Amino acid sequence: MILTDWSVIMQNKRTRLQRTSPAPAKPGGREPSARAKKSAARREAILVAALDEFAARGFTAARLDDVAQRAGVAKGTIYLHFRDKEALFQELIRAELSPFVARLEEAFKIDIPLRAIADHVVEVFIREVYNTRRKDVIRLILSEGQRFPKLAEFYYREVLSRVMQAVRGLLRRAVNRGEIAGDAIVRFPQLFASPIVVVILWNALFDRFEPLDARAMLRAHFDLLLGERKTT
Repeated sequence: MILTDWSVIMQNKRTRLQRTSPAPAKPGGREPSARAKKSAARREAILVAALDEFAARGFTAARLDDVAQRAGVAKGTIYLHFRDKEALFQELIRAELSPFVARLEEAFKIDIPLRAIADHVVEVFIREVYNTRRKDVIRLILSEGQRFPKLAEFYYREVLSRVMQAVRGLLRRAVNRGEIAGDAIVRFPQLFASPIVVVILWNALFDRFEPLDARAMLRAHFDLLLGERKTT
């Protein structure tokens, strides 16, 4: 019932957003020119190629020449859109993860039991991060962020700090409702989400030796945190 209620709540939110969103432009309105569409397509191709190149070689070894070759553009075209390799990676973070973080921020504001939100987080993470290229962006930050502090700072500002603030608010409400004893987890919200880092690193390093059931592990983590699920 809780998960059904969650689905209804999220559907109602989407419906309200659709009702308040601007109507599509009518025929005859200003549309992007063919040149602008071509430029946008090239930019998107560069981002896709960059993610492939960074994932294959790492940030340090990746070369813009190879990104250009993957994207099917001249190297100079990259500089029309991005200042340098670091700016390109920052845009990957923004494009791949910021929309996902925004959805989490909205979801965590809904006042429903923490167990329902935790179960939803597991499914959303598996579907929208673990089973997609987004996990590669996070893995790259984890593996190379120390050597490139500006990238780590950008990731913290654009992604991690926003997630931590949203998680703190969620956990604070759970403590006030008596769903969690004590406030240690509010002071250290990293405890709530730390297994996500574990499954991403395990997948990258050890999955070929011992495959990890990421969904089952995350569910087990929340069972330990919130107590075993009640069965009927």
